[in-house]
Amino acid sequence: MDRIKAPKNHDAPKAPVKDHSFTHHGFTVSDPWNWIKDPGYPEVTDKDVLSYLREENSYFQSVMKPHEELKTKIFDEIKGRIKEDESSVPWKKGNYIYRWHFEKGAEYRTWTRRALTDSAEDLLLDEAHEAKDHDFYRLGDISLSPRGDKMAWSVDIDGSERFTIHIKDLAADKVLSDTISETSGEALWCADGESFLYVVVSKEWRPYQIKMHRLGSDPKDDLLVFEEKNTSFFLGVSKSSSEDYFIIRSADHVTAEIWTLPTSDPTSKPLLFAARKEGRDINVDHGNGKFFIRTNDTHKDFRIAVVGEQDPTPEKWQDFKAGGKGHYWRGMQIFKDFILLADRRDGLDQILVVSSDASEHYIDFPESAYAANIGNNPEYDQRLIRLSYQSMVTPQSVYDYDPGTRRLELKKEQEIPSGYDKQNYFTERLMIKARDGAKVPVSLVYKKGYQKNDDTPLHLYAYGAYGLGMDPGFSAARLSLLDRGFVYAIAHIRGGDELGYGWYEDGKLDKRENTFNDFVDVARELAHRGYVKQGNISISGGSAGGELMGAVINQAPELWRAAALHVPFVDVLNTMLDDSLPLTPIEWPEWGNPIESKAVFEHIQSYSPYDQIKAKDYPPMLVTGGLNDPRVTYWEPAKWTAKMRATKSDDNLLIMKINMEAGHAGKSGRYQRFEEVAEEYTFLLMSYGKATL
Repeated sequence: MDRIKAPKNHDAPKAPVKDHSFTHHGFTVSDPWNWIKDPGYPEVTDKDVLSYLREENSYFQSVMKPHEELKTKIFDEIKGRIKEDESSVPWKKGNYIYRWHFEKGAEYRTWTRRALTDSAEDLLLDEAHEAKDHDFYRLGDISLSPRGDKMAWSVDIDGSERFTIHIKDLAADKVLSDTISETSGEALWCADGESFLYVVVSKEWRPYQIKMHRLGSDPKDDLLVFEEKNTSFFLGVSKSSSEDYFIIRSADHVTAEIWTLPTSDPTSKPLLFAARKEGRDINVDHGNGKFFIRTNDTHKDFRIAVVGEQDPTPEKWQDFKAGGKGHYWRGMQIFKDFILLADRRDGLDQILVVSSDASEHYIDFPESAYAANIGNNPEYDQRLIRLSYQSMVTPQSVYDYDPGTRRLELKKEQEIPSGYDKQNYFTERLMIKARDGAKVPVSLVYKKGYQKNDDTPLHLYAYGAYGLGMDPGFSAARLSLLDRGFVYAIAHIRGGDELGYGWYEDGKLDKRENTFNDFVDVARELAHRGYVKQGNISISGGSAGGELMGAVINQAPELWRAAALHVPFVDVLNTMLDDSLPLTPIEWPEWGNPIESKAVFEHIQSYSPYDQIKAKDYPPMLVTGGLNDPRVTYWEPAKWTAKMRATKSDDNLLIMKINMEAGHAGKSGRYQRFEEVAEEYTFLLMSYGKATL
């Protein structure tokens, strides 16, 4: 099998080697590319660092330039599947009907509303106008006051996920001088409509304070409502479905503490609802004078508990829906006349409706394999339920469900302007046995007429971390691969929660290798079953999924035709040893704490992709990163690329692109982000020798 080689007429950058080592638990670790981490981060000003990153970007451009026509063709295909004047399904909140839409060709949304008694729409926010002077623009939150006369919105203009909050007086059509920077983006209005809560992020990007701002006052004088001093915990605040309470949640990945605060009395002292207890996760909602609690205190797959307002201590919690018996309770929303519970059974999404008379039923969906979730339901007292729905062959859809008649009404299915017939595509679900006997679900989609043969390209994707399961969802962009003969597969490996919370637990800490082994075993079995030839599988993953890519490339490089590592978390050991990084202390429950434990140090080092790069042949690679990324810092993909170039024994293509004005999610515009998808697909086609028009 011929793999794509590095071009002879373009010299790949060679990052300088600078002596650096450290000793921990008696182990000495050498890291000659440590210099790529700017010591002034989050400011990146080091000339050598910036020069190296620009060299890599220049090399990326030179390698991709001969295939610019193909990239443009793929981009045009994807763009042709996007409705230029796309708009949301309108939703009601109070006395207004809201919606967002795109003007033709616009990169960003326009938000409008109209009064119930009027057909004319008023402009709330024109993102495209706001974004015109910025290389990056991301709306964080848009929040209307209880009377609907004021609007708060937050924006990030560099990808650092540090949002600035702005306020507009809608009645006067005037932007107020109140501006609050260095926030996580939320703006939650108090009942008086003259003040709101927000979350402050530290210099290290840790959400650690909740403050209250009163309109017209100096933000320097904002009331400190709550502060989390433990660097292992992040703060968040939400509003209950009833809008009677703010729910303050301080948590790491496995343990949560809850405080409540009346929205009508935000200057009062928050009340402790449930203290942190290691391993106990909690989410809380409120309605009809009761608190509802999703917690894993009695079963790892969670239960839904209920308790009165007067004495909501954990000792008083009563089962509303018990844990176990095949249920994995994933979420809830409380309404005046019913309760929605998101369940998952045998890996399949289910939504349970519990009426005020205690009768209950599950919603029936039209396909046997799909992804369904509670949608945008902004009012506590509403008759219909909005749901989101999709499958590998069904475009993203919005339904309204009537609990009384038990009927689903399709409000919108994603339109594919260039044309799409789901009958031309086929999806199937496999269960593949991993080396330890665990059965791993795999979702596949391909164009009808596909024949199993040795030349078939198959692309395998997975994530496998943090209990974030990957939905078997639809992608209009993916059609550009399917229409070129690709099979596309999602491996629902351990580390996600597709088969319950235990599925997540079996892919973390000292069981982390299960995630990598599952992915490799799925690939081998797909080849064994004839879907693809071993070595003809391309792979991709991002963030923790990028760590997965690095690990499986190290474990079984012979399996892969090519690999795309997006913002990859590959330098696990160094990052988990650096407790000055905001995400390190909160990540220890996921990966382990190598600072304190020698055993954890050895274990992480044994699989950390960056540490396990060896002098051997590797598949072609595309690596991406973002200079302003606060989640996976830019030096992780950069150090990986530098060490890989200096160590690997092959001459296969290795290219890296660092977004110099973006963060974790890449470019921000709706078309811009698909340019990067087109780049990835072009790289994959190059790797298969199919980079033709």
